[in-house]
Amino acid sequence: MRLRFARPLASSLAAFAFGCMVPAAAHAQEPTSIKVGWAISKTGPNVGGATITLLNAYKLWVKDVNAAGGIMLKSINKKLPVEVIEYDDRSNSEEMIKAVERLINQDKVDFVFPPWGTAFSVASAPIFARAGYPQILVTATTDRAPEFAKRWPNSFWLLGTATEMADSAVEVFSKLRKEGKIGGNVAMIGVADEFGIQLSTAAREAFKKANFTLVYDKSYPLGTQDMQPILTEAMRTNADVFMAASYPPDTFAIIDQAKVLNYNPKVFFTAVGTAFPLIKQRFGANAEGIMGTGGWNADSPQLKDYLKRHMAENGAEPDRWANPVTYTSLQMLQQAIERVGKIDRAAVIKDLQSGTFDTIMGKVKLVDNRFLDVFQTGQWQNGEYYGIGPARLEGARAPVFPKPAWKQ
Repeated sequence: MRLRFARPLASSLAAFAFGCMVPAAAHAQEPTSIKVGWAISKTGPNVGGATITLLNAYKLWVKDVNAAGGIMLKSINKKLPVEVIEYDDRSNSEEMIKAVERLINQDKVDFVFPPWGTAFSVASAPIFARAGYPQILVTATTDRAPEFAKRWPNSFWLLGTATEMADSAVEVFSKLRKEGKIGGNVAMIGVADEFGIQLSTAAREAFKKANFTLVYDKSYPLGTQDMQPILTEAMRTNADVFMAASYPPDTFAIIDQAKVLNYNPKVFFTAVGTAFPLIKQRFGANAEGIMGTGGWNADSPQLKDYLKRHMAENGAEPDRWANPVTYTSLQMLQQAIERVGKIDRAAVIKDLQSGTFDTIMGKVKLVDNRFLDVFQTGQWQNGEYYGIGPARLEGARAPVFPKPAWKQ
């Protein structure tokens, strides 16, 4: 599917007439829009995560930029509107690769936005690097991010690593244990895909360093929806902490079936998807006290305003983790383009590497192509998903403890 903001016919005729009066080379050098493109999962199993974390933020940014007159290019002393070319990757890696290559080689867009998920992000990284396009990754969480940032200096990693996620969660658990609220036993499960394996591996190391004991540690296949057998086994351990390195479909299944089983440990943690507003919509009061990955400073005036604008544009709330970081990444891209003043991808990459940016998340400056000041752990409290870790970040809340009993 391709979406374009076409010029009116009168404007096109005027442009043609003007083109007859100037040298062709000069005319060809002045762009009439800034073309951006993306390949994203609009169908298939990835559509839910891709829509709420990336696509809705992409659409809002395009609307906001064009409503303000476009992106300013000093080289031609005018603002240009953003033109969009979009493809559905059908939640298929091969389709995504083909679409990204088409955007670069056939459509010749000026900038390409990343696909959804760690696996797709990493798979597409060599294409962005070969073509010299900046790749600002949000929904990519891997411990190899520092290595990849060096291998591909055009790539920027904004959501953190699996180790940072694990360390943040264990920081929260350790404080609760120090306060005498929980013991040292943990039951952990994880989805057997790239994200789940990396987070589970990092968590094992973090628990070991913090002197927690893993009394249950089991993976389950991607696509599993019957979680009751594995939850029943975890429940039998009587561990105070339950942690799931889960993806959105299994996150919802785990919460739903834990409620059915009345499995209610003092700390209940699920991973990707916990920050989605669907959690409070689907589970209501039972969302209270659930911990998971992500979070945001819900008291920030800028993010409160973003929430309203996102609702108005998309008819849905953003997730409280990757979505605002996605919008932030596009603000960074726009500011880098405007500082460079022309479509010069190499110069834009350099500006992203070294610049400071004003965003909905405050001042952002990357360190070695990475954003280090993002919440890794959050919790549902009174209908909002607050960041609770790392505790050093502005707006961090103390955790609600213990998790309230399920309401049947």
